Formats: sequence, structure tokens, C-alpha cells
Amino acid sequence: MNSKFYLTCWLACVLASVQYAHAGAADKKFERILDDHWQYSLQESPFTASSEGDKRYNRQLPKTSLADLARRAEQSEKFLQRLNKIKVKKLSASNQLNLQLLKQDLEYQVKRHDVKYDLINLTNRGGIHLDYLYSMNRLALFTEQDYRDYIERIRAFPEYLSGHVEVMREAIKHGFTHACESMQGYETSISAHIVDAASDSSLYQPFNSLPDRLSEDTRSQLKAEAQAAISDQFIPPLKQLYQVYTKEYHPACQQNPGIRHWQNGDEIYKSRVAQFTTTDLTPQEIHDLGLSEVKRINGEMQQAVKDAKFHGNVQEFIDYLRTDPRFYPKTPEELVSVVSTISKKMDGFMPQLFGKLPRQPYGIEEVPADIAEKTTIAYYAPGASDGTRAGFYFINTSKLESRPLYTMEALTLHEAVPGHHLQIALSLESEIPDFRRQVNYTVFIEGWGLYAERLGLEVGFYQDPYSNFGRLSYEMWRALRLVVDTGIHSLGWSRQQAIDFMAENSALSLHNITSEVDRYITWPGQALAYKIGELKIRELRAKAEQELKEDFDLRAFHDEILSHGAIPLSVLETLVNQWIDDSQSS
Repeated sequence: MNSKFYLTCWLACVLASVQYAHAGAADKKFERILDDHWQYSLQESPFTASSEGDKRYNRQLPKTSLADLARRAEQSEKFLQRLNKIKVKKLSASNQLNLQLLKQDLEYQVKRHDVKYDLINLTNRGGIHLDYLYSMNRLALFTEQDYRDYIERIRAFPEYLSGHVEVMREAIKHGFTHACESMQGYETSISAHIVDAASDSSLYQPFNSLPDRLSEDTRSQLKAEAQAAISDQFIPPLKQLYQVYTKEYHPACQQNPGIRHWQNGDEIYKSRVAQFTTTDLTPQEIHDLGLSEVKRINGEMQQAVKDAKFHGNVQEFIDYLRTDPRFYPKTPEELVSVVSTISKKMDGFMPQLFGKLPRQPYGIEEVPADIAEKTTIAYYAPGASDGTRAGFYFINTSKLESRPLYTMEALTLHEAVPGHHLQIALSLESEIPDFRRQVNYTVFIEGWGLYAERLGLEVGFYQDPYSNFGRLSYEMWRALRLVVDTGIHSLGWSRQQAIDFMAENSALSLHNITSEVDRYITWPGQALAYKIGELKIRELRAKAEQELKEDFDLRAFHDEILSHGAIPLSVLETLVNQWIDDSQSS
């Protein structure tokens, strides 16, 4: 080998080492920002910190005043300014992705504040007191200190509520209230927690089963302190919230549904669409896509009716399903038993579809009675990152006449496995940065949940025509959301028009339809995520199958989809395309 070769090698090594040094410096600078942002996030979100096993803020609640909203938006701007100084091309590939995701999340937060959507702290199914109770019920309590911290969080409730009421009044001032019909009865979700005896409060439940390792004196002291905190620091502010809602908020409610009636409503809705779909699709484009999907799914439903040997059209079949009592559970216990059996059956098929499964288990619970009649048929509550709490699939056992059994396979696969529990538990156990485990890209999470329903076809679910029709009805439900959400918030649809359109095109019960439409009215844009996300995942799978042909590995494809946590669709597409290229070259 000649000296020229050695010189070339030496230069290459020097350049590589210089490049590595620059990349290392840029990565370190970015990772300092990443750590600063995470520490700030834990301080601002004490419940998140607790779920992460960080007990520094165990006695605190989030700050909720108008000044706090402005301060957080300003801090997001400051983080963006720091990120903009990073030389992106000098970062490692993984940190380039991390920077892109953090920047996008911060931009959404700033935009939310700019259009004043962060003034909205109520929906027909949640907000203020319900969020507080939900978070308190998810705390892991093991030691005496845990229980004392819990009591301090009850004592901190007045300040927490005071900030929320200030924001609520500002929303009223701007006319940012929801439609009257959609919020009808919301006050009962407040009054249900205004109890005469503190021991009857849901906040007191942990003290009904204090661990035996605590002394009798300690248990008595904790119970007394909890009851005093509930009586003095929880119930009186809750009464104030009831008065503010019934005397100030509800009288100022909107007569027409949709944020298009708010000041700058079109701009606000476009920002919600962008955040929930992570696309640049316009409301009209989404509306048209929804109509196309409704037409396609309707054709498949017609075939399912034929498979059921039913003599009539789709609408007559739907009426039959809505009115025949054999399709509905008779007791809450029957419904819980049905979904439990489906869940356990699916557990056995998971290795056929996935190479990596989470360690974290999941349980099944009934939706709490105080929100059951106004909320959806089911939902999933994630477990804790530190492993101290399992994930839970909550099934609504109220109004059993509106909970058809033929939809339970699709519902359970969506909420438990291979849907939300699998995806979220894997994310919590992954090696991705902390902030990415907490960022909620609904389009990915709910897109995967809807895709998971279809996976049941590949492992033997939906064998009778009724359950298959239930699956199609659920897919239709998500397609209808594209039409209805955009119809209400962009195109001027009335509440009744939305209800009628859903009733004509799905087998959902009228109670479920009404609850869902009110959900879309008070939570604009969120319902668009499901179908938009699912269509993208199906599109990417079809591309991978076509390009890899006999080398396509379904388990490997699913593992790739789920290995990055919840991410925007454009990022997902880039990563899957890279996976396809790598698979072809290996």
C-alpha cells in the first residue's frame, strides 16, 4: 500500500472524528434542553411526576390560573427558541427525530394558547373536578407518606379550583361556551360529589382499606385527617363550582353547536384539525373523505346482512338489531363477563401478531357511575410508567339496553389488546425519551386502536354475521365522525342533523349516538383522529406487503409501527419507508 492510500485513510479518520465531535457536542446541547424540558414538565404536571415514580411533587396539584396558562405558553416559546439554535444536521438520527417531535408538540401548545383554546376546561364528559378525581383515583398508595401526600392534595384543591374558575369565567367572557343541549345535565356530575358525609366521597375510598402494616392509631389519624380535608377543602369549593356552572356558565351556553360560532372559530377549528390529525387536510377534504368511507363501508354492511340471511335492507337490519332484546346484556355482570372472555381469548392470539409484548398487565373495571350515563361506551386508562399501576379497560354498564353484545369483540380489541393497552404499555416500557411517552398524538393512538379492531379478522374473531356487522358498524362509526365533526364545526350542521345522519348509517343505539354527537360538539377535532390514523396505517401496511412480497413479516411490521411511541403520521410514514428499505437490503 502506498503513502497516498495511507494519507487518504488518515484524512478520512480525522474528518470522521471531527464530525463525531461536532455531533457529540450538538447532541449534548440538545439533550440538556430535553432534560430541562422534562424536569419542567414534571414540575408543571405533578400527577405525571407521581406516575413516573418521582415523588418530589406528591403534595402538589397543577397550577391552573390565567397567569399560569400564559406562563406556560411563554415557557414553550423559550424552549422553541433554544431548539431553533440547535444545528439539526449535527445531531444523531435519533435526536433529529426527538427534536422534530418536541418542537412540534411545543408549537401545538403555543398555538393552543394563541387561539385561546386553553380557556376551554369543560367538555360534556370531563373537565375540572372530573379530571381531578380521575387523577387522584390513579395514584399508587403504599406507604404512610403516600396517604399523607394524598391528603395534602385534597387540601390543595381550593387553589386548583380557583384557577380553573378564573379561566372558566374568562371563557364565558369571550363566548367560548358549549352548546346548551350538549351540556344538559352536566351539573349532576358536580352535585354527585357534594356529599353530606366525607366518608361517602370517592376521594375517601383509599381510606376504607388502609394496609394492616400501619398501626391502628395511624390508620385512625389518617382517616380523620382525610375526612376533615374532604369536608373543609373539597366539598365547599365544589359547591362554588356548582354555583358558577349553573348561574354563570350554563346561562351563557351557545344556542347553536360548533366552534364556528365563536370569535375566530374557523381558525380555532383548523388548529384543532391540524393537531388531532397531524396533517394539512382541510375540513372539507376530511368531510369528503368521510363520505367516501361511509359509502364503501355501507357496501360491506350490505354483504353482512346477506350473510345473516336477513330478509330486508341494511336499515331494517339495524332496526332489528336495535330492538331485539337477545342482543343486549341483562345485567352489568353479564356484560363484564362477555368482555372479559373476549379479552382473554385475544391474549392467546397475541404472539401470532407481535414479536414484542409488554410486561404490564391490564384489568377490567366498570365506568364510574357519576359519569357513566353521559360518557362513551368504554375507554382505556393507561398504567403507570413505574409499574405501580396496571392499565384498565373501563366498560360502561349503565343503560344496558344501549350496549349491544354484537359490538363487544370490536370494542374490546380496540380498548384492550391488541389496541390501546398493547400500544400504550409498549410505549411506557420503551427506550424512547421521557417526553415522548407522555406526548399524546391522538391520531396514532386512536388510529392504532381502530386498526386493532380489524386484526381480529386475522385470528378468528367476528365469526358470526352479527359480530362482523358490529365490527363494520364500529368502523362506520369512525367514518361518520369525519362527516359529523366537520359538519358541525365547519359546515354549519345542527345537532339533530348530525344525530340523524349517524342513525341512518350505523347500528349504534340512539343513546350512544346522542352521547357521541354531544362529545364531538364539546371536543372539536378529536374524533377525526381515529379514521385518519387507521387509514394511514393500513396504507403503509399495503405498501410494505406490495414491496416486500413474500419477505413481508407481519409481526416485524407491527413491532416497527409500535416501537417509536405515539408519533405524527408524517414521521410514521418516513420510519416505515426506511424499515421497508432496510428489509429489502438485508
